[in-house]
Amino acid sequence: QVQVVESGGGLVQPGGSLRLSCAASGSIFSTYAMGWYRQAPGKQRELVATITSGGRINYADSVKGRFTISRDNAKNTVYLQMNSLKPEDTAVYYCNAYISQTLYWGQGTQVTVSS
Repeated sequence: QVQVVESGGGLVQPGGSLRLSCAASGSIFSTYAMGWYRQAPGKQRELVATITSGGRINYADSVKGRFTISRDNAKNTVYLQMNSLKPEDTAVYYCNAYISQTLYWGQGTQVTVSS
């Protein structure tokens, strides 16, 4: 069983920045495809960004140019750097690990963008 744990959420003003972290267990983290998703109240969960084991990256159009996903395989961690935050970025942010055709989800971390 792979454990996925997010951290780094909080309250930030519009235009501010936050960095989310996601730690996944296991000795072969470098082979995992990792992703960030978010779910706002009353809305479906949506893709934010993904990164493959080979470093291929994909972003949702709504966050391109503002968010950056990266990974540190030595620390079993993937990051989401969020800049120029907008109120519409308010959501619970979830991390997942895709391993051997199975998705492992974390519990989520709340991000609130408000003045």
